[in-house]
Amino acid sequence: MDQGELLTLLSPEGLRLLDSLPPYDSSADVVSMVARLRSAGHPAQLVAAVLNQSKLRRRAREKFSEFADRMLFTEAGLEQATRLTVAARHAERFRAAGLHTVVDLGCGIGGDALAMAALDLEVTGVERDEVTAAIAAYNLAPWSNAEIVNADAQDYPLDGFEGAWLDPARRNASKRLKNPADWSPSLDVAFAVADRLPTGIKLGPGIDRGLIPKGCEAQWVSAGGTVVELALWFGDLARQGIRRTATVLGAHGITELTADGDSADVPVGPLGEFVYEPDGAVIRARLIGDLGRSIDATMLSKGIAWLSSDTAVDTPFAARFRVVESLPYDVKALRKLVAARGIGTLEIKKRGVDVDPAELRKKLNPRGDASATLILTRIAGRHTAILAEREPAVAATPTF
Repeated sequence: MDQGELLTLLSPEGLRLLDSLPPYDSSADVVSMVARLRSAGHPAQLVAAVLNQSKLRRRAREKFSEFADRMLFTEAGLEQATRLTVAARHAERFRAAGLHTVVDLGCGIGGDALAMAALDLEVTGVERDEVTAAIAAYNLAPWSNAEIVNADAQDYPLDGFEGAWLDPARRNASKRLKNPADWSPSLDVAFAVADRLPTGIKLGPGIDRGLIPKGCEAQWVSAGGTVVELALWFGDLARQGIRRTATVLGAHGITELTADGDSADVPVGPLGEFVYEPDGAVIRARLIGDLGRSIDATMLSKGIAWLSSDTAVDTPFAARFRVVESLPYDVKALRKLVAARGIGTLEIKKRGVDVDPAELRKKLNPRGDASATLILTRIAGRHTAILAEREPAVAATPTF
């Protein structure tokens, strides 16, 4: 979004038109809608701006629920924005630590700042891009305890703040930036802020673990089955004795697995009646061993994230599958098995096996009314196929 489009959108006519549109429907006749709005006298630039914003609001509901309907977005800002359920946990960290004034360095469209303001924290968001800063200011307008500053977060003064939050921009207009020195603010700047103030830093979950400082709490967060971030917590924001955290948000609520470091794996054992797939946050945090011990399970193979047991244990930290049959990995044998059982809906999961699930699905040609999960992995060094049934998701009591 350029400055001209933003000014058009922020005009009284633009905001009225945007709020008057029905929820965006990708299957609707957009050409007819454009023609109808143009015939009503709205300029072409305005029509394009509000329809694009309407589409972004629809996409944003996944992260911001009903709050998205009064917010403004950019493509890049929405992509990197923290979903509100996760941002609320960030804000709660600051409040629980007794910090009241927070600077959000590189605030983007203001998702985390919004959550902090909603918890009555005094938050100042700093954003270098002028258009993005203006959008953040619009999104934070309902909160008198929030301020947005159009400035470079790299050298913004920290005097007067009790804590800091950073979500470095990890891409430019055309590509994702792999070098932390190219992020905005850079990772070195973020760590320098953490040397001065209690600080939280949001990073991608797949970051090189060698970049994680030893003294912080590293928290991997998954939401709806997807690992969405790694948050590093420093100073009073890091909980005592905790250096590794896997936080899982789902239908069960919010649960955490914590440790003072990476956990040792459980031993390798035989295939049991049940197979467990650890949540991605547990895998990233390297707490598979602690999970295995908590459910009395063993590894199927060294270094591969599958656990197995003869006992069905409900846990929010892993999906459970009941084993139906296992056999050496062979496409012809699997095709016969799938056909014999009338399997038409086939979920394919693989770890430790070089297989393209999409190509394998074509070869297996699943047809029928039954459903199953095919797990491809190594057991005792051999490529193995496990036909299984996914067990119902756990509905546990939240622990955090």
